[in-house]
Amino acid sequence: MNHSGKVDQDDILRARNILLASGRRTPREEVDAYRVLAQVSPAAYLPRLVEALQRLSYDTSTGTWHPACLALCEEAVAAARAIDPAEPARADVLYDALDSCQRELYTLGRRAEGLAMRAEMLAIGRAQAELSGDPAVKGLSIWAAGLSEEGRYAEAADALTERIAAIRPNGLGEGSLAWSHLEWIAALHDAGRSGEALVAFETLVSMEAVEATNDRGSMACHLYSLIGYAQMLDTCGRGEQAAAARQEALAVLTELAATGERTSWSGYQASYWAVLLSFSDADSEQPTSGGPRPPSGTTVMRWSPDAKRHYFDSRIALREEVDTLAPRATEDPDQHLAELVRLHRVLTVRSAVYWEHRTHLFAERVRPLFDDGVGLARRLTQHHPADGAPTLAKILIDRSTFHTAAGEFGPALDDFRQGLSYLGEAN
Repeated sequence: MNHSGKVDQDDILRARNILLASGRRTPREEVDAYRVLAQVSPAAYLPRLVEALQRLSYDTSTGTWHPACLALCEEAVAAARAIDPAEPARADVLYDALDSCQRELYTLGRRAEGLAMRAEMLAIGRAQAELSGDPAVKGLSIWAAGLSEEGRYAEAADALTERIAAIRPNGLGEGSLAWSHLEWIAALHDAGRSGEALVAFETLVSMEAVEATNDRGSMACHLYSLIGYAQMLDTCGRGEQAAAARQEALAVLTELAATGERTSWSGYQASYWAVLLSFSDADSEQPTSGGPRPPSGTTVMRWSPDAKRHYFDSRIALREEVDTLAPRATEDPDQHLAELVRLHRVLTVRSAVYWEHRTHLFAERVRPLFDDGVGLARRLTQHHPADGAPTLAKILIDRSTFHTAAGEFGPALDDFRQGLSYLGEAN
């Protein structure tokens, strides 16, 4: 359909000259040109307008968002919707435009609108899957993450169960199945489906073991999965199985300390560690209020901007609480020391996740927190041996995984063995 009669011919000529001119065009010039030409030839220029609007909304060279980012994203969605439904590329263009817009809505705290856009993205994914016959539905993971942040854990678990069933026949897929399993395990756990979560975790451990044995995956990731599995077994009252999993972890860590990784990896292991570390502390973080809880079991990249900001900003208040409680714990350890240890661990976990996501020098940023946590837990053990010993064991194992993530396998093994001794599991 041609709308050229409604557009000034000089504007059309100017727009075409901008696009044809040699030299670098600014994103703003591109948007202005495509706005004009999309009215003349929507089939050709609406998709380009959508892309140009998205480029203008975020400056990749400076890493900054445009002041009118939401308006630009909403215009991109409107332009994508205006593409002829018969156009094969329309679905992908609209999906990407919705994705950019929902991210900005979440940034502004407009969570219900953001989740509604994720629902539309999922609907597009389902329609595409039906047409292609591919059971893997695009949009399930981001939809599940949004549900989890709203506390709709049962729905999130169902969505990820569907996703796992669709992608599992394709195999490990360069590790993507393992990451999806982490999301799925956490969602099942949060939904109270502990039996299914344990079965899924056992599957993950087996996958990581096979990958490590065949030099297709990191031994450290196998170690982290074993430790996380043992912690969940403990939570579910299966202490004997948990102890057996920790003995397997000890064997893996002993080999790491002796020989290091068999293969050099890109460094994804630290991100894997951070996900499992935050998941292990999710229950103690649930009582916090004033903002959404990030979806446990997922990387920071999958958190909404709103949840990410709340999670990381809370470190300031946690630091103040810890500093306020510390002298009280010294004066009256029976009353305050256990709570100080708990709060300090939450602070440590959140700080570790924050810095691992931002710099390869994260180890130096958080090392003092892990060391202080062990010191506090030792004090708790002196005052309350029965309660303090398992707490100290947990925090020593935390520090062991931190050392592993930092490539310090000898200290990691020392901490792990000490942790086992406090659990009565040392050889």
